[in-house]
Amino acid sequence: MRIAILEDDLDQANLLKLWLEGSGHIAHIFTESEALQKEMRRGSFDQLILDWELPVSSGLEVLKWVRSNSDWDVPVLFTTVRDTEEDIVTALEAGADDYMVKPLSKAVTLARVHALGRRARTGKQSEEKRFTIAGFTFDLKESSISQNDTPIDLTEREFKLAIMLFNNIGRLISRDHLLETVWGISTQVATRTVDTHVSRLRQKLGLVPENGWHLKAVYQHGYRLEQLDDSQAA
Repeated sequence: MRIAILEDDLDQANLLKLWLEGSGHIAHIFTESEALQKEMRRGSFDQLILDWELPVSSGLEVLKWVRSNSDWDVPVLFTTVRDTEEDIVTALEAGADDYMVKPLSKAVTLARVHALGRRARTGKQSEEKRFTIAGFTFDLKESSISQNDTPIDLTEREFKLAIMLFNNIGRLISRDHLLETVWGISTQVATRTVDTHVSRLRQKLGLVPENGWHLKAVYQHGYRLEQLDDSQAA
């Protein structure tokens, strides 16, 4: 998962980043709320870890902003030294999915992160090795896709890109997110490789309105795969 950490204590932030990346995730640190909000206006994350106590806007204010402005309901893990029942209720009612009191434990933190990730995938891609979505059958073990029992020839990158998009139907996924997750390369690299691969995938899988799909490019942001109803399909 691509995870954003909002934490002004750099030692704590770097420790969280170390734990997450050691568990196979991609972590980005933000020490100020404005920096995270700026990134979320153009990018996307699979999960957010927010600290309550910040020098300018509080984590609670950022949480409320995320729930009002984010393109989709990204899972949020709230961390704080506050441990009263009132504080926990306040954070959860503001939109936090889970709440942890500092000091954080590595094992518990990772377990909570993974639990939120599984919960976010409910009804989408699960941890099953083989699953079907709207006529497309995905075999993770064989890295293959078939449609109505007919195999579709995809490259390794195209397969990973398809998994990412079908796992997030209806959600806007930024190019940076795709570059890091699918290609494993820095978002500082200027490349149109995402656009090229998306175009090829659209053609190979027939992700067009007449087939009930719309793989939409969102200017200066990324892509959204939408499943259309009968009235929307061409």
